[in-house]
Amino acid sequence: MSYTPRLKEKFSKEIVPALMKEFGFSNPMQVPRLVKICLNQGVGDAITDKKIVDTAVEEMTAISGQKAVPTKSRKDISNFKLRRGMPIGTRVTLRGNNMYEFLDRLVAVSLPRIRDFKGVSEKGFDGRGNYSTGVPEQIIFPEIVIDKVNKINGLDINFVTTAKNDSEAYALLRAFGIPFKNQNK
Repeated sequence: MSYTPRLKEKFSKEIVPALMKEFGFSNPMQVPRLVKICLNQGVGDAITDKKIVDTAVEEMTAISGQKAVPTKSRKDISNFKLRRGMPIGTRVTLRGNNMYEFLDRLVAVSLPRIRDFKGVSEKGFDGRGNYSTGVPEQIIFPEIVIDKVNKINGLDINFVTTAKNDSEAYALLRAFGIPFKNQNK
């Protein structure tokens, strides 16, 4: 017996029929899908201390459930004492079951743990059906042990969909349970 994530099952059984009805699609393949979720964390202090990047990679790996990789600078910037090829952040791209598991944990557990949380902004859409948002602290994720955290960093979360426009992407992400500030768009 194979395992399927809860949101993947919800997508095929509930979300696809609902979006087909809402947008008048005649074929289930027209319904927008979530392709991948990209997590990115910039660690500016890594210029002075190399261990900060290793810690960030470990934290990002724990958060995503998939091995994170350090990102390196592309050019020299003398004002920041930055040299080409220095590690300055971490990133991970989630697809398939890992993506659905992360989305489930993000919506159900992590986002409600943000202090004074009223929902994520609707302004993160790019016009082509993709959505970007940020998280102010990595300690909202239950995988992070607060006692071991040296420095609090935020991270960027990008949702890449097959939607043709922002309204389709908004409806898809809302159906997945992402809490937007104004649910009546």
